[in-house]
Amino acid sequence: MAASEENSALFPIFILTIIALPLVPYTILKLCRAASKKTKSIHCECSICTRSGKYRKSIFKRISNFSTCSNLTLVLLWVIMGVLVYYIKNISREIQVFEPFSILGLEPGVSDAEIKKAYRRLSIQYHPDKNPDPEAHKYFVEYISKAYQALTDPISRENFEKYGHPDGRQGFQMGIALPQFLLNIDGASGGILLLWIVGVCILLPLVIAVIYLSRSSKYTGNYVMHQTLSAYYYFMKPSLAPSKVMDVFIKAAEYMEIPVRRNDGEPLQKLFLLVRSELNLDLKNIKQEQAKFWKQHPALVKTQLLIQAQLVRETPALSPELQRDFRRVLELAPRLLEELMKMAVIPRTAQGHGWLRPAIGVLELSQCIIQAVPLSTRKAAGGSPEGIAPFLQLPHFSEAIMKKLTRKKVRTFQELRDMALEDRAELLAQAAGFSAAEAQDVEKVLAMMPSLTLEVTCETEGEEGIQEGDIVTVHTWVTLKRSNGLIGALPHAPHYPFQKEENFWFLLADPNSNNVWFSQKVSFMDEATAITTASKAIEETMEGAGANVEETSTAVREAVERVKSGSRLVMGKFQAPAEGTYNLTCYLLCDSWIGCDTKTGLKLKVLKRTRAGTRGGYIAEEGGALEDGGEEEDEIEEEADDDYESEYSEDEDDKDKNRKAFANGTAHGKGSRSDSEGSGTDED
Repeated sequence: MAASEENSALFPIFILTIIALPLVPYTILKLCRAASKKTKSIHCECSICTRSGKYRKSIFKRISNFSTCSNLTLVLLWVIMGVLVYYIKNISREIQVFEPFSILGLEPGVSDAEIKKAYRRLSIQYHPDKNPDPEAHKYFVEYISKAYQALTDPISRENFEKYGHPDGRQGFQMGIALPQFLLNIDGASGGILLLWIVGVCILLPLVIAVIYLSRSSKYTGNYVMHQTLSAYYYFMKPSLAPSKVMDVFIKAAEYMEIPVRRNDGEPLQKLFLLVRSELNLDLKNIKQEQAKFWKQHPALVKTQLLIQAQLVRETPALSPELQRDFRRVLELAPRLLEELMKMAVIPRTAQGHGWLRPAIGVLELSQCIIQAVPLSTRKAAGGSPEGIAPFLQLPHFSEAIMKKLTRKKVRTFQELRDMALEDRAELLAQAAGFSAAEAQDVEKVLAMMPSLTLEVTCETEGEEGIQEGDIVTVHTWVTLKRSNGLIGALPHAPHYPFQKEENFWFLLADPNSNNVWFSQKVSFMDEATAITTASKAIEETMEGAGANVEETSTAVREAVERVKSGSRLVMGKFQAPAEGTYNLTCYLLCDSWIGCDTKTGLKLKVLKRTRAGTRGGYIAEEGGALEDGGEEEDEIEEEADDDYESEYSEDEDDKDKNRKAFANGTAHGKGSRSDSEGSGTDED
């Protein structure tokens, strides 16, 4: 019995040890990470973003930021550790070492007469004949009598002085540090212990595995439902126009689960009247078109109207219930648009190519949702081939302001960005009537907008020239610059209620055939990951080329410096097609900003494979870069490849000024194009 009680007392110590071993180092690591976080602001600081409250660190937001599952679990475990320490401390006080001199209230080395005198004094106080209290009886028998015997009996006293116990040497005992109720309940200790082992070691992991598998069978790694991916894959078409991307986007299973209430009918009817001009309805048969629209699945109607409310900035007209659904729709939008983008560029053709036109449409829709700009504003208007969409993302801009700026011969967004600071301030003050504070807001947003540069090379590793069937390596350096000096930043998006990181998509595509040969997502937020990726890729490339250790180390150091200065390395492979000359286009498209996309031409000449497998000589042909609307200097005839252009942008009057020469498989492009003009294809 005593042994089981001792083992039971060790159980809290066992639990404390198990918790402390991982908890203490993890807490130290988390505190070090929190202390090393940069305090530099990476979000827009214009007055509109400030008023939106999205980045305001109120006490409630600080609590919500702290109240993550990880942090709350950490705090709970430390609380449990504190309780265990307090409990163990109290137990240690209760479990006292047997000290006969202390029990009798004597000092070590006293005479036998003093021991007998102390024993008689305590007997008067605790003897059962003098004190009927059961606790006194227990204390007298277990402590006082035992202590007296240990000090008066010669053998017991010798054992105590030699072994620390009046009964002599104690045997070595082993036990299990489990609570007593698990070890001895009416003689069923074995069964209870077996149930404990089965429950903790078998049933609990099994339950966790079942929950995980049931969730993973419904969701992908990006927390998007498998049913959504199936729908996106089925409805994605190679000729899908950007205006039709919305119809595919809203078919996500997540949106179908949003409830449609009976009292949503009237608010949705009012919202329909506000956004009707953006629904691409045929005005000649408006009644039939409206009836057809309302015959859709109620969840599709509701989702589309809520997204259109975001695009036309009519969210204040929503009821409280619709406001909650509206936030849910926008919260899921970036994640679903990314999966829709993957469905557009996933290999579909026999050559393993994706589709360019729907990919451009997906990113255009993403830009408009983040910036709350109608899709119709991307159409060429007012002498601007790119539309007024890029201007509407700036603070205090409206269609009326744009009409005033058009009179001042400012037609494209790039012209506004390229103006000198003094000239732009004068233009905004005189033509637009902006105050100094409003003009300063515009400057802050323009300083946040990225300017992008592409350096693209396509080659067959270890060989000269590219022959049909070769595995071609795409080597691209993407460089980002901002006027405010930031590299990774959050875009200006005051009308989007959540924080959104900007991402870019690199596409190597053939506009004439609507094929995407290679695609990759690019992010400038995580510098550490970018350094690791670039270092590993450069090291493998140099080793494959037969470089020595010193040359490899130099190349890796240069790559790391480029990453730290705002560049990202994009590398990939594709199989060379049949013999011929291919005029490709390298796109870098943003999912958040309108008017920051850029593209550059890349001429790829594929040689016929020789009979003996020997390589042909390196063939370099100089030619005009594939510019936005620039005329090709080759024999390629002008085709109607505007079928693959965004219908919200036209390239008849393209004005890209950075024409560059490029060799076979090499291209350098720089620019910060506005709207999808920079993300469309070229009219050769």
